[in-house]
Amino acid sequence: MLIKSPQSWEIPERLATSESVYLNRRQLAKAIAAGPIVAAAASMPFGAARAEEEAIEMANAQAAADPTLDLYPAPLNDAYADAGRSVTPEIDNLKYNNFYEFGSHKTIWQRAEDLKRRPWAVTFDGLVEEEKTVDIDTLIRAMNLKERVYRHRCVEAWSMVVPWTGFPLRDLVAFAKPLGSAKYVVMQTFEDSDMAPGQEQFWYPWPYTEGVTVEEAENDLAFMVTGAYGQPMANQFGAPLRLHLPWKYGFKSVKSIVRVTLTEERPTTFWKELVDTEYGFWANVNPDVAHPRWSQAEERVLGTNEKIPTVIYNGYGEQVASLYAGMEGENLFM
Repeated sequence: MLIKSPQSWEIPERLATSESVYLNRRQLAKAIAAGPIVAAAASMPFGAARAEEEAIEMANAQAAADPTLDLYPAPLNDAYADAGRSVTPEIDNLKYNNFYEFGSHKTIWQRAEDLKRRPWAVTFDGLVEEEKTVDIDTLIRAMNLKERVYRHRCVEAWSMVVPWTGFPLRDLVAFAKPLGSAKYVVMQTFEDSDMAPGQEQFWYPWPYTEGVTVEEAENDLAFMVTGAYGQPMANQFGAPLRLHLPWKYGFKSVKSIVRVTLTEERPTTFWKELVDTEYGFWANVNPDVAHPRWSQAEERVLGTNEKIPTVIYNGYGEQVASLYAGMEGENLFM
């Protein structure tokens, strides 16, 4: 008899969204258009209903213009087919985002339309065999894209579940060909205030910079994202390339990456440099360690506004807790 051992973050299958709901985004969109969303739109103000239509249309247009569209939807990675909660409706994710390059408010999706996805290149430098700059489409096509369903927990105490498409971070590190002395992987976003008006705010330490240890980068959960909901991801998600670390607070998952640097020194990251007392380097999720200005004991689920208890490492402790053994002196959860 074959006995399946559930992952630590899973709930009973009957309570989770079925695989078929999100595997084919276009079929889902057609089904929704014919059903519940029409009824919901009828009950909301005309402007709000039109804004939802506009957000979907914008995301579809961005995906259609993406040179890698033929790679989607990617095959589902069965090991990450179920995040233990229902997938957040795409429209809720499209219209509620943090992307400080385009502003500090949550409804930056319209401004993010100005993000120029192509041409785009990623530079690999630092402690690597040979520094190089690679066209994004060449880079994406060099990888084996798969879909993974992951939880996401924001430091602001809200959460969501997203079917991301991409490849393991360790494959990106291998592509860079690091030297043995490399200890950290540092990533940066673009810097272009003409395109992204949020970068005109000079008090922020642009460009947005984040980093992980090489050991964290080698963990199978660490994921480079190129798509979401079965197609190339919308601009506001961090197109064309972003990081996702499901056991850490969301600000660690840097968006719209243009530079990957291997280094021996721990980097000074964007939020740590800005507010060192509130946002540390590690930023692992822990309900028992409060933010200086609010509790982290529970989270608001995007799309339903349900309040649920937060779980240490966002429910992925079985996979990542060993990374931090013997590091009791570090502020691992700040």
